[in-house]
Amino acid sequence: MSPSANSATDDLRAWLNLTLPAGIGPRTQQQLLSAFGHPAAVMDAGLSAIAGVIGIKLAQSLFDGLTLEAQQSVLEQTLTWLEAPDHRIITLADKEYPQRLLESADPPSLLYVNGDPAYLNHPAIGIVGSRNATPQGLENARAFSKVLADAGFSIVSGLALGIDAAAHEGALRSDTRSGTIAVIGTGIDRVYPASNKKLAHLITGNGCIISEFPLGTAATASNFPRRNRLIAGLGQACLVVEAAPASGSLITARLAGELGRDIFAIPGSIHAPQYKGCHALIKQGAKLVECAQDILEELGPQVVAATSATTNDETGTAETRPEHAALLRALGHEPATLDQLIARSTLTADVVLAMLTELTLDGVVTNLPGGRYQRLIRA
Repeated sequence: MSPSANSATDDLRAWLNLTLPAGIGPRTQQQLLSAFGHPAAVMDAGLSAIAGVIGIKLAQSLFDGLTLEAQQSVLEQTLTWLEAPDHRIITLADKEYPQRLLESADPPSLLYVNGDPAYLNHPAIGIVGSRNATPQGLENARAFSKVLADAGFSIVSGLALGIDAAAHEGALRSDTRSGTIAVIGTGIDRVYPASNKKLAHLITGNGCIISEFPLGTAATASNFPRRNRLIAGLGQACLVVEAAPASGSLITARLAGELGRDIFAIPGSIHAPQYKGCHALIKQGAKLVECAQDILEELGPQVVAATSATTNDETGTAETRPEHAALLRALGHEPATLDQLIARSTLTADVVLAMLTELTLDGVVTNLPGGRYQRLIRA
């Protein structure tokens, strides 16, 4: 190993020893870096000098980590993980560090990256929402993401079930290389939930996955608000697709608003709990959006000029056949049962069933629990 390689490894060890100890979070790390300038200088400063900045208990924890077998094992595992070509660690000292994160009060001292770190400084929009999303919400997330990616925005989300996964999927459908960024609340060596492993693999090929948590970190509830602040920070704006009143998506939106980002929300039925969080955001000043073009117009004419606007017919889809118009008018935009559709449309039961089958296969209508049907509107 060359002297320069040895120096880089020693430098990285210092960053890891600063960030791995329990209780030494980003704000404490910032205090130490402000006081001593570099992680290596922190370690060289001595216990009493460090205690003067962060207190004796945290200072002792920092020094204990240098000899703690568990911490040093994670450090060595990390160095091994870095040997893969698409694996990176970016520190605050690196020019590749995402500049928008520096606007927050507690940017991570380092980020673990799987994929291309160049995406971290692309124009980007955060898209978040419910894990228990409706079929229409999933369709909205995919459609909005694709249009925004076509316009040159990377899509930032959290790789969770529901809206997050759909947002990533929509971005990956774009013919552009705008890509998508997944911010996770576990170690970079884990995928949570496991059902998103295939999606995670696709993201690393056209974007990146990032984490501030050490390798091996499991999914715990306290990690996700920390993850949310990175989603809020990386995007120039934040779109909430669906959100119940207690949704973590509202935390992301609040953090984005505190950073001066534009907040957008998609409205829904007043009877649907999945939209009550969106409605609350709109009451508080978030911009109501009905299509992705609303966002592009808000973010600047240079972005609007770069995208091709799409227009929907009365049914919201280009591929809908004229004979379905009466049934779709009867269905409207709220879920309805078969009996309701027969009564509203005056069509016979066999005709309604045949049309519903065709519309479901076309992706225009979806089946809901309880024998109900709902129209899917594409953004």
